[in-house]
Formats: sequence, C-alpha cells, structure tokens
Amino acid sequence: MERTFAIIKPDAVARHLIGDIVKRIEASGLKIVGMRLVRLARAEAETFYDVHKARPFYGSLCDYMTSGPVVVMALEGDGAIKRWRDLMGATDPAKADPGTIRRDFGQNVEQNATHGSDAPETAARELAFFFRTSELTV
Repeated sequence: MERTFAIIKPDAVARHLIGDIVKRIEASGLKIVGMRLVRLARAEAETFYDVHKARPFYGSLCDYMTSGPVVVMALEGDGAIKRWRDLMGATDPAKADPGTIRRDFGQNVEQNATHGSDAPETAARELAFFFRTSELTV
C-alpha cells in the first residue's frame, strides 16, 4: 500500500466542490486515511511551497493558498500517487483529459481545484507537514 498527499484548493472549497471531489476519490478505490479542513497561515504556505521559491509564481501561489480554507487529505491504495495524479489530470485544466477533476472543476493553472504529491519522497514530506502518524488510520 502506498500513501499520497492531496489538497482540495481554496477555489474548489469556495465553490462547494469538496463532496464531489471526495466522491471521485472514493469511487476510484483510493482510501482516505486522514482529512482536515484548514486555513494556511502565510508562513505555512511559504514553507510548504519552498521548492518553488525561485519561481515567478511563488508569491501569487502563496497568496492564493492562504486566500481561503483548504482540505488536506492522506490517501492510500496500490499505486496511490499515480492513481491520484491520473484522477486529478494535467495541471492546466484546458490540457487535462475529459473526466478528470481538474478538467471538470479547474478554472486555470493556479486555480485548478487540487494538488497531489508527485513522488514517494514528496508524498512523505507533504504528509508529515500536515499529519502526525497517529492522526492517520491504519
């Protein structure tokens, strides 16, 4: 079993899409083993997205991710990282496959409804950022 990290971003939370996205996750066979609604402080967003610090979009990304509440989740299943990324679709909703979350719910490259870890190392770091091991169901 593999675990990955997921975020339902502020745009999707504001548009009342939490239930629709969770339903797709569960229908895909991924198990939600941790979930919380949180509002990121600026310092938390800056630390979480530190890997993008040198990129021109870093400031606007941190602004956006602190603009409203987000839902953070720990997902589990065989091949969870790839399965979640496939379910989300391409970062740019216009380039995402039909039927993916970002194609159906994303508005643009930044406001694309969801985030997901891209590798086992990233998933481990991101999960640890938001969840203690004791908070995740076994």
